[in-house]
Amino acid sequence: MERMGYGNQPYIVFKHTNIERTHIHIVTVCVGLDGKKLPDSYDHPRSMAICRALEQKYNLIPATEKQHTGNEQVFRPVDYRAGDVKSQIASVVRHLPKYYGYASLGAYNALLSLFNITAEEVKGELHGQPKNGLVYFALNEQGEKASSPFKASLFGKQAGLDELQNQFAQAKRKMKADPVRAVLKSTIEVAMHTTTNEADFKKQLLEQGINTVVRRNDEGRIYGMTFIDHESRTVWNGSALGKNLSANVFNDWWNGQAIGQRQEAEKTSAQNQSSTTGNTVEKEEAHSLFNFLNKEQPTDDLWIDGLGGLLPEAQGEDYEEQAFANRMKKKKKHRKRGRQQ
Repeated sequence: MERMGYGNQPYIVFKHTNIERTHIHIVTVCVGLDGKKLPDSYDHPRSMAICRALEQKYNLIPATEKQHTGNEQVFRPVDYRAGDVKSQIASVVRHLPKYYGYASLGAYNALLSLFNITAEEVKGELHGQPKNGLVYFALNEQGEKASSPFKASLFGKQAGLDELQNQFAQAKRKMKADPVRAVLKSTIEVAMHTTTNEADFKKQLLEQGINTVVRRNDEGRIYGMTFIDHESRTVWNGSALGKNLSANVFNDWWNGQAIGQRQEAEKTSAQNQSSTTGNTVEKEEAHSLFNFLNKEQPTDDLWIDGLGGLLPEAQGEDYEEQAFANRMKKKKKHRKRGRQQ
């Protein structure tokens, strides 16, 4: 603060830990006791020079040497017990839409479920006008909500309901004439005829790069079947592929087997443990098809990381902070115009 010319100014230092990069904010006053504005020309390069000097003085790792090695697992399932859930969710929802096409909120949630995330539409009223929005939750191993809700605005425009609805419409038009549809439908039908149970059916499709997401209600009835084709990077509801691939068809096929399996699993605690372990392994195998995402991190993100998080975008997931800064800039410009008039 001394070297920046703010040594005699009041200031507050706040440590920020609720996003991926722990950092501090320093809030001060840019007007001196004499009522004159303190000089702030070239404040950014001056502050960076001071940071470099502090790194040398205290033997810190220079931020400018931070390199992307290609080994970071940016896209990984959310672990609600690991903390910093907001940042974990952000690392997925900020980038996943760039790679996959889906035509409905249900299909989007099927994709997110493989990352232990779900999105839920919320409706309300603001100043007498109806308002719709979206909130995100982390999920536990049973697919139940395991975190507080996070509003979509925390993760950027692309995670919001309006932008997603635009994506749904675009994907619906594109997927309607996509030749992938016929190929995927045929592949699933073959799996139906060559397997006898849900586990084998999922395994066979998984070996061909297709994730199967089955949604059941509290009574165990299947109400949704979604197929994620990683070759074409598209997400399809079963009923959109054909009536013979709808949720009702699979419910009738697997319902008797599922009841028998649940009764068998309830016999001993050892069998219950085995069932849980099997589900975990299955989910890990299903998620392995997303490994390409860790190798194809967007170029702009790599450039930002290479600068050691010095740019506003590199502050990660706190878009509310950026919005606040933008509002303050607008107010500052407005005050300047007022003085000029």
